[in-house]
Amino acid sequence: MGIFVIMRDLPFAVHGISELSFAGAAAALLLGVNIVAGSIVGSLIAAGAIGVLGARARDRNSVIGVIMPFGLGLGVLFLALYKGRAANKFGILTGQIVAVDTPQMTWLLGTSAVVLAALAFLWRPLTFASADPEVAEARGVPVRALSFGFMVVLGLAVALSVQIVGALLVLTLVVTPAAAAARITVSPVLLPVLSVIFAVVSIEGGILLALGSSIPISPYVTTISFTIYVVCRLVGSYRLRRWGARRTVPAT
Repeated sequence: MGIFVIMRDLPFAVHGISELSFAGAAAALLLGVNIVAGSIVGSLIAAGAIGVLGARARDRNSVIGVIMPFGLGLGVLFLALYKGRAANKFGILTGQIVAVDTPQMTWLLGTSAVVLAALAFLWRPLTFASADPEVAEARGVPVRALSFGFMVVLGLAVALSVQIVGALLVLTLVVTPAAAAARITVSPVLLPVLSVIFAVVSIEGGILLALGSSIPISPYVTTISFTIYVVCRLVGSYRLRRWGARRTVPAT
C-alpha cells in the first residue's frame, strides 16, 4: 500500500485515518469489545469520509485536517472514561504486538487477506490511475471509483499497522519503507518488493529487540525503519552523483 500512498502523495491521509482508527480502538476498549474490530471500523469511517468528501485533490487536505483532530479528541475522551489498566491505553497509542491475543489475531489475518486480495484485483488499473490520472480517465479507467476503493483498502491497512506501532507512529510502516525503496529503484516490480522487505525487517527487528524489555516495540521499529530510509537515501544520492559524473566526462 505504501507505494501507492507515495505515488498519490497521501501520507497526510494515512495519519488522518490513524487518528480515527485510534478513536475506534479506544471506543472498543471502553465497551469491552475486540480492539482490532473497533480500530478497523474507525479506519473505514475515516477512509470513507476522505474518499467521498475529498474526492477533489484541492479539498482533500482540508477534509483530513478536520478529521484528524476530531478523531484524536474522541480517542482521548474514550481513554479518559476507561478505568482499566493504563498499559491498555498506552498500547493503542504506541503499539504492543506482544499483547495481541487469538481473537485479535484472527481479525488481523482476515483483514490482511482482504487487503492482499483487493490489491491483486486493483493493482494494474490503480497503478495506471496513480501514475497519470488524466490519461487513465481518458482511457476509460474509473479513476474516482478506484480512488474511493483505494481509500477503503488503505483504511484496512492502517488499522493493521496501528496494532503494531500504535496510532501515533503508523507512518513508519505505511510510508517510510516505500519512501526508502523509491530512493534506490523505479522498477515497478522491485519497488513493492523492496518496500515489503524493508517493512518486514523493521517489524521483525523491532520484535526481537523488544523481547524482554519494558520498552514498547514502536521505538525499535521506527528507529530501524528510519535507519533503512537514511541508508537508501545516501545510496540513491551516491548513485545519482556517479551517474551525473559519467554524463559530464568528455568523450576521448
